[in-house]
Amino acid sequence: MRNMRMSLAPRRAVAALAAVLLAGSVAACGNSDTGGGGEGGNDKIVMGFSQVGAESGWRTANTNSIKEAAAEAGIELKFDDAQQKQENQIKAIRNYIQQKVDVIAFSPVVESGWDTVLKEAKDAGIPVILTDRAVDSADKSLYKTFLGSDFVKEGRLSGEWLIEEMKDATGDVNIVELQGTTGSAPANDRKQGFAEAIAADPKLKIIASQSGDFTRAGGKQVMEQFLKAHPKIDVLFAHNDDMGLGALEAITAAGKEPGKDIIIITIDAVKDGMQALADGKFNFIAECSPLLGPQLMDLAKKVHAGEEVAPRIEVDETTFTQEQAKEALPNRKY
Repeated sequence: MRNMRMSLAPRRAVAALAAVLLAGSVAACGNSDTGGGGEGGNDKIVMGFSQVGAESGWRTANTNSIKEAAAEAGIELKFDDAQQKQENQIKAIRNYIQQKVDVIAFSPVVESGWDTVLKEAKDAGIPVILTDRAVDSADKSLYKTFLGSDFVKEGRLSGEWLIEEMKDATGDVNIVELQGTTGSAPANDRKQGFAEAIAADPKLKIIASQSGDFTRAGGKQVMEQFLKAHPKIDVLFAHNDDMGLGALEAITAAGKEPGKDIIIITIDAVKDGMQALADGKFNFIAECSPLLGPQLMDLAKKVHAGEEVAPRIEVDETTFTQEQAKEALPNRKY
């Protein structure tokens, strides 16, 4: 019996050593960079971001800015393209909640219908940042902050420029409006700001207004309809450059000269739009900067650390006439 006990001792020591080594191995796997800051146990911030889609040059520039800024900030980005569908964004946000990301950011397709999923994120302890577009939720505690532009101001600046441009015009000035995606914050707000501004001059009349869904194809198609239905169009107000660029094709095909026969006002100031303005095919652009990436990553770090941030953060933007566009184009980043 004594010899048997002596022979078992080394075996038990080896088994104990193996158990220690195995535990160390498991711990090392747990510390590997598997994605979620909560699940993986690493210090790297993980952000889930749901983008509206890729409907315009502005949106492409916005996506690039966010991806590049995340890489520079050392933030792991889980990116989803919603293809302009709210149900896709809600699904993506729920996936991010399941994955226990550290921060959720998204640019809402439309303003309404977010309370339920935002409450799910809040209950999971995941802070939410709205970018570019706002939501109409009455409960402001469902998100930490909004980062983006003042869309009402963009519409108002466009209308104020038109009032000055048409101050000496006689008779009615017929305006057609290419709206953005129905129910979206920029479409609602730009329409509001423009309408409020031109109300100061009763000769400025919006004779038709329809959504082109922020796309070139939509802008072209709706403008074709406008031209067929309304023989006298003096001004086009497009909620973004891409719809304005699509409308250019329809205007030219109808035998009219864009920028002269029909004054064109747009919003965004992406390169293609700025080139059209410099070439005299557009007449005025109110800027809406897509380069939100660096500010978004800074906000993500702050809310993840539990710091207080302002409930609304607006980017600095300007407006452009033809000469100003010519000056700005060589150094334009988007």
